[in-house]
Amino acid sequence: MLLGLENTVVLITGGSKGIGFACARLFSEEGALVVICSRSQENIDRALETLPGAVGFAADVSSDADALNMIQHVERQFGKIDVLVNSAGAAKRTAPEDLTPATWRAAMDAKYFTYINVIDPVIKLMAARKSGVVINIIGNGGKTASPIHLPGGAANAALMLATAGLATAYAEHGVRVVGINPGFTETDRVTEGLKTDAKRNNLTEAEARDAAIKKIPMGRMATPEEVAQVTVFLASKQASYVTGVNIGMDGAKTATVV
Repeated sequence: MLLGLENTVVLITGGSKGIGFACARLFSEEGALVVICSRSQENIDRALETLPGAVGFAADVSSDADALNMIQHVERQFGKIDVLVNSAGAAKRTAPEDLTPATWRAAMDAKYFTYINVIDPVIKLMAARKSGVVINIIGNGGKTASPIHLPGGAANAALMLATAGLATAYAEHGVRVVGINPGFTETDRVTEGLKTDAKRNNLTEAEARDAAIKKIPMGRMATPEEVAQVTVFLASKQASYVTGVNIGMDGAKTATVV
């Protein structure tokens, strides 16, 4: 797309698979200096095989100490982080009857704090430099409650509020913060969620998938590449006045006026 992102340093958490990997590949094609983060060094190595020029750091960003250590490594190597894309972590789908307080807490650790532990130090560094963009790949579960995704949806809703609030707090410091809420997307995470849905409703996985797609007016799921295209645009100067919003990408499944 040639969006003027050449030599921009982009840190992508969860960048070895799914939407995060699609973002990494597209940023690389735009000439950005891409750094991916994942808990698995094996996944990082596999991703880097098709991401020429990119580098990777293994870190568990559910730990604030691990997240900070990773960020400090990136800053030392590249001198700055211009764009942060958060796509790491996902809460386990759980039927309502199986929920416990520990399940709710685990969902916040898996989805909310994997983002906050990275956002907090990075956005302060960006503010000190008076420049930066934070893009949070969140998910539509924060807007529409699903019986098997209540703890994860609550984490998503908290991230949506954090996105809007941080955008307001840091706008005067030259930092933009934007959320993207994909609906059903062709990823391993969605496949796992459909397995839980199939089991709960006594369906085959294929039946659960068909039922989910029938609820989408566009008649299909999104691809990771489609979410990546929006992410890369939002990171560019072409979107320089976009901040403090959570953008839905669900094929018109949630047709609301916000």
